[in-house]
Amino acid sequence: MGVSITFLGGADTVTGSKYLVRHEGHSLLVDCGLFQGFKQLRLRNWNPLPIAPNEVNAVVLTHAHLDHSGFLPLLAKEGFAGHVYTSPGTQDLCRILLPDSGHIQEEDAAFANRHGFSKHSPALPLYTRQDALDCLPLIKKVALGTTFQPIKGWRVTLTSAGHILGASSVLLEVAGRRILFSGDLGRPDDTLMNPPDRAPAADTVLIESTYGDRSHPTENLLAELAPALQRLAKRGGVAVVPVFAVGRAQALLHAIAQLKDRGDIPRALHVFLDSPMAVHTTHLFEHHLGEHRLTPHEARALTHSATMINSTDESRALASRHGPMVILSASGMATGGRVLHHLAHHAGNHRNMIILTGFQAPGTRGATLASGARSVRIHGQDVAVNAEVVQLQSASAHADGGQLLEWLRTMPTAPDQVYVVHGELQASDTLRSRIQHELGWRAMVPEHGSTWPC
Repeated sequence: MGVSITFLGGADTVTGSKYLVRHEGHSLLVDCGLFQGFKQLRLRNWNPLPIAPNEVNAVVLTHAHLDHSGFLPLLAKEGFAGHVYTSPGTQDLCRILLPDSGHIQEEDAAFANRHGFSKHSPALPLYTRQDALDCLPLIKKVALGTTFQPIKGWRVTLTSAGHILGASSVLLEVAGRRILFSGDLGRPDDTLMNPPDRAPAADTVLIESTYGDRSHPTENLLAELAPALQRLAKRGGVAVVPVFAVGRAQALLHAIAQLKDRGDIPRALHVFLDSPMAVHTTHLFEHHLGEHRLTPHEARALTHSATMINSTDESRALASRHGPMVILSASGMATGGRVLHHLAHHAGNHRNMIILTGFQAPGTRGATLASGARSVRIHGQDVAVNAEVVQLQSASAHADGGQLLEWLRTMPTAPDQVYVVHGELQASDTLRSRIQHELGWRAMVPEHGSTWPC
């Protein structure tokens, strides 16, 4: 029997990436992500996998964002005991993100139980902070460019994908086949991260398609952010900025610092980073010099560019402060965490601002806000949205459709097959069509749960 791949996530949707590769009784899971967004997608997190966790021999992670790594604590809790291989940067980030994910789920479940808005009694977390801590010893770091064997006879090499610290593309060689997983690809012109490495030769390619149906604007982040913060400062409002703790938070901090240095916004504009994992991640930039564009001085300065908020008491105290000020808080699509409390407190005031900083998956609160809705559901209550909502178009850490094609063009030879994954259907199908018509390669969008040859 040949090599096959089953799409357990990241197919038909932009979240939940899990790709199960099988050959002669062995199984390798590439990425182990959580589903996010619509309720029917989130419910998939509770469904058993079609393979027993203890039958998965090994896991390889492309990067640490929760839609690629966040299912790992549950996989381990349910019996997976193999190794998880990834880059040093991703290992460092998983030590921050996974326990925080468990903690947030515990907090959200407890809040639901206190206020009685869950249909479940009691509401339970998918996994706990302790579950996440228990899985961390399974994660083994492998240097980029080093070939290793997660399963005897299966060879894997990681190359840089840009995007965030530690993000990698994965080249798997098994049974004479070469399978390339792009992971999330960064932009060649990203303000923070280095561009992705060239794509190696492969027989089968899985290419992400988050922005497969669009092109990023030529306007850069500074030009787009400056007028918004100028309006905010003029009217003395509060900007709530839902950010991904890894990557987006640091890009926004760096951009705001640059705008202050240029005199485009007042130096007195207070900036708060209210996310313990974003605070810890910001310090990691000093330890991973060379993966990003910041100089050692800029990496150090990043940690002093905002007031860092760690405790919940400090977070609550922000509610009593007056603007103008900017609060950056996780999560990037407003799906959970402290940012929900800030949105609930500030969204109703017309002087305030909500700044959305990247892709908002359908079904998330971020997508609801981006659509212009005049109310949003938070903690079981409808919250009025009178604040100005600004959606930045230039802050994305993902390659756009043209840049994804350019990355594919760096392959030395054409692959036999391209699977377009990790995107909403329109984005994925648009990229599929471009791959077929512009590159002349076979491409398809696999369905969730389907199995195909490699």
